[in-house]
Amino acid sequence: MSDVFRSSDEFDEQAHQLYNQGRYDEALAVLKEGLALYPSAVELYVGAGYAYLAREEYAWSRASFTQALFLEPDHEDALAGLGETQLRIGDVPAAIRSFDRVLELGFSEDHDLMLQVGRALFREGQLAQAYRFFELAATSEAECEEAAACMGYVSHRLGRDGAAIYWLRRALAIDPTFAEPRIYLANLLYDRGETAASLIHFERTDPEEHFDELGLFRTIELKKTFFRLADDDPGLETWYQRVSDLMTDPDPVDELLAEVEAIQSDGSIRDPSQLELFGTMLTELQQMQRKPGQRLDLHQVATLSGQLLRGTWDEILLQLKAADRTAVDLSVSEFMEGQALRGKHETGVVIPVSSAEAFIKGAAEAGVLRIFH
Repeated sequence: MSDVFRSSDEFDEQAHQLYNQGRYDEALAVLKEGLALYPSAVELYVGAGYAYLAREEYAWSRASFTQALFLEPDHEDALAGLGETQLRIGDVPAAIRSFDRVLELGFSEDHDLMLQVGRALFREGQLAQAYRFFELAATSEAECEEAAACMGYVSHRLGRDGAAIYWLRRALAIDPTFAEPRIYLANLLYDRGETAASLIHFERTDPEEHFDELGLFRTIELKKTFFRLADDDPGLETWYQRVSDLMTDPDPVDELLAEVEAIQSDGSIRDPSQLELFGTMLTELQQMQRKPGQRLDLHQVATLSGQLLRGTWDEILLQLKAADRTAVDLSVSEFMEGQALRGKHETGVVIPVSSAEAFIKGAAEAGVLRIFH
C-alpha cells in the first residue's frame, strides 16, 4: 500500500515506537516523510522536535517546536519540548516561561508531563524549579514511585536530607523492588556515616541493578567490614564481576565532557562524591495560612504510606500509634521506643522519645515522617 494512504497518526505512531527504542535517526526519517504529506500535522512537528532534541540538534529542535506552536499555540507537549530545548541552549528564563505556560493551561495534574519537565530542570541544575514540578507530579499521583523518588533526589541536592530520606523511603513503600531509590538511599546514608543502615539497603539490591561503581565499591567495603570477609571471599565474587563489567577504559571525549559538566554555574567544581540522579531528578511547602480563630498548635504530617495526620504533637502521636496494628497493646512510651529503635536500625538516626514533639521531629529527620506544618 502506498504511503499516501497512511494517516499522519500512523506516521506519528511509527516514529514514536522508533523513538522509544532509541532509534532517533529512523524516527526522524519517518517524521520527515509524514510531514512531506501532512505539512500541517502538529504532532509530527512535535515528534520531530523531540527527535532533534535527542540528537542534540537544538536549532532544528527549537524550529520544530516553534512551528508546532505556530499551528497550535497552546500545545502542551510542544511547550514542554520548547522549554527543554531552551534549557539546553542556556536560555533559562525563556524555558521557565514555557513551563509556566503549561501550568497556566491547566496541566499541573498531568503527572507524566510534570515529571518530564522536572527531570529536564533537574538535569540542568535548576533544582528549585525541578522541586516545584516534581511536587506537582507527586501530588497529582500519590502512588507514583517515580515521582516520590524524584522528590527524594532533588531534596537531597537541595541539602534537605530528612526530606530526601522520607521521599526515598516513600518510593520504596510504594514499590519495594524499585532499585534506583534504594541504591540512592544507601549511598546517602553512607555519606551521613550511617554505614550499618546503608548496608541494610545495599544488601537488598542485586549487583545487576547497579549502573555506577560507587555503590558497588561501598557494598563490597561494608560487607568486608561488618561480616569480616576476606578480599577473595566467594560471597563477593558477583559484586567484583559487576564492577569489572562497568569499569571499561574511558573514552577521551567522554572524559573531557565529564570535566566540563563538573564545572558549576559559579565556576567551582562539583564534588565528585556528590550523589546524582541515577539513570534517567522550590523550597519546602509554605506554611498553611491560618484562619481567624484557628488553633496555633495544630500540625500536619505525612507517613510513608501517604496517610495525612493532623492535630497537636500529642494527638498526632496517638494517631500514629492507632494506625500501627502491632502497637495495640503497647503504651505510648513503648510505641515510641520501638519506633525509635527501628528508625535507628534502618537509618542510623537517633530519634528522641522525651516528648511527642521531639519524637515526631526526630522521625522526620530520620525520614520516617514528613512534617508539612
